[in-house]
Amino acid sequence: MLHRRANSYSDLLPLDGAREQALRERVSTQHQAVLDELRSGVLKLAQQVQPVAVPAVIDSLALELLNAKSWLAGKRATLQVLVFRKSDGAGVSGARVTARIDGAAEPSEYSTATGTDGKAQLAFDMPRLAGAECALVIEGYNGKSQARLQFQLRAKPKIPAAG
Repeated sequence: MLHRRANSYSDLLPLDGAREQALRERVSTQHQAVLDELRSGVLKLAQQVQPVAVPAVIDSLALELLNAKSWLAGKRATLQVLVFRKSDGAGVSGARVTARIDGAAEPSEYSTATGTDGKAQLAFDMPRLAGAECALVIEGYNGKSQARLQFQLRAKPKIPAAG
């Protein structure tokens, strides 16, 4: 069982070397006071409550971009995504898959669901990139579980026209 005692230390902000040392001393003093109260019987902790049954932990998801080397052809993106359980590698049927381009001039998101094999395909025209830090973001959701892939995008250097 845990005990919690809260005190404000806002008078020590902003922290500098001296105030940081004062904070350490106050926290240490408070901790020691709680220990002394426990040992002397002054501080009594509540009896522990019987644990309540908690639903089983939802299996963690993972994503794989199956066509990582060939997803972009010209300006057309075709993402072949596998959503699977980390525990046994089994494909997850009916998971929601979304994709977006962070740093695009016009924000948009594309979405679909996986088939019985855990695979999904998203196809869209690549938006114009406006930011310096652009990324392809793919997310998968199934119940309360989710997974995310992110790939940095680099603009191809413009080749000057022969003149």
